[in-house]
Amino acid sequence: MTKISKKRKIALTKIDNTKTYSLKEASSVVKEATDFNFDASVDLAIRLGVDPKKADQNVRGVVTLPNGTGKDVKVLALVTPDKEKEATEAGADYVGLDEYLQKIKDGWTNVDVIVTMPSVMGKLGPLGKVLGPRGLMPNPKTGTVTMDISKAVSEVKAGKIDFRVDKTGIIHASIGKVSFDADKIYENSLELIENIIKLKPNSSKGVYLKSISMSSTMSPGINIDTNVS
Repeated sequence: MTKISKKRKIALTKIDNTKTYSLKEASSVVKEATDFNFDASVDLAIRLGVDPKKADQNVRGVVTLPNGTGKDVKVLALVTPDKEKEATEAGADYVGLDEYLQKIKDGWTNVDVIVTMPSVMGKLGPLGKVLGPRGLMPNPKTGTVTMDISKAVSEVKAGKIDFRVDKTGIIHASIGKVSFDADKIYENSLELIENIIKLKPNSSKGVYLKSISMSSTMSPGINIDTNVS
């Protein structure tokens, strides 16, 4: 039998797993149930009534969280020399092209987001096996393949995240840190959920928002009422 740590026991006492919390309540409880010696991420797991195997039900989108993510997002801009200055001034952490393509080919993926230009995408194709499983492949739908490199980098740095349903029908997203005020956790969560609701596929029948759970890196999941407000 797995031994439960003292901190975990304390966290468990803060959450009533028989209760369904409002989003506002959960945004406060997640802070109470987390050890503040560590600024843990706050995550949402949203189960949808979709079949991800069907292309038209593969829910995917982007959202700019009003209060940012609390993370120092590392951005790689894969651009031609004429765009390097623009990417650097916008705050990209790594800027270049061929040297980084080679590094990725050799297994380097120490970034959170990659932005690039349409003309470079052909070079990224062979790296799909490295980038795809890590969610790092740029995509025009998420605004990470564009000629406006400055805007793409700035938005990611400001708290723009992309999300997609996994093969089990769940969207996982990090929406902040436990050091955030409860109101900021609530606002970020609501922004994400409202965007997901807008993306409901026409072919999705029955209940769309099946369940919502909030947790921090260190806390158990908190069940949230799907009638979000």
